[in-house]
Amino acid sequence: MGLFGKTPQKTPKDQVNEWCSKLRKEGYKLDRQIRTIQREEDKIKKSLKEAAAKNDKEICTILAKEIIRSRKAVNKIYVSKATINSVQLQMKNQLATLRIAGSLQSSTEVMQAMHSLVRLPEISQTMREMSMEMTKAGILEEMIDETMESIEDTEELEEEAQTEIDKVLFEVTQGKIGEAPSVPSDSVSVPVASTSEVAEEDDEEDMKEMQSRLQKLRS
Repeated sequence: MGLFGKTPQKTPKDQVNEWCSKLRKEGYKLDRQIRTIQREEDKIKKSLKEAAAKNDKEICTILAKEIIRSRKAVNKIYVSKATINSVQLQMKNQLATLRIAGSLQSSTEVMQAMHSLVRLPEISQTMREMSMEMTKAGILEEMIDETMESIEDTEELEEEAQTEIDKVLFEVTQGKIGEAPSVPSDSVSVPVASTSEVAEEDDEEDMKEMQSRLQKLRS
């Protein structure tokens, strides 16, 4: 608290550091969400194996769809984690620019990233508040109203491709139910995302690597 009860205004550097700290905390929150979903998936796998032992194919199919849904949810969270790390790197660029320009600069990359992050229910409130702060600081333009609303994923899996269901059934029941996925001869393997935290580096190479990873996850 400052003189006469007024709180001293934060410097741009302090504001950027505070945003980076909040982004790291939200990343940890997403890690916990991933672990929760994966624990639930393990329970579903156990139930699926029990249903397979009873040859209850209808229940097996329902449980396989649940597994597909949980994996898609995890993949979306990985995309959000990559987006958060991209914003952190952009904030570090802001600090570098601050030394030269003397003020924070508007950023199209941050604008696009924050638009996607406010849509994730787990962190939407924090991202919404941060977006308003960034708008006041001049980094973002005024957020479009529709992007400020939490958008739930209501994707239905009733018409999920049978091949995908068969693949999950084959995997969980170790070949007792379902069919092995066919592997094209010219297929390219895609690395599985890791739950480990992305190391924070200041150099340009890490920025390119993060943007490349974000692009791959979004594709």
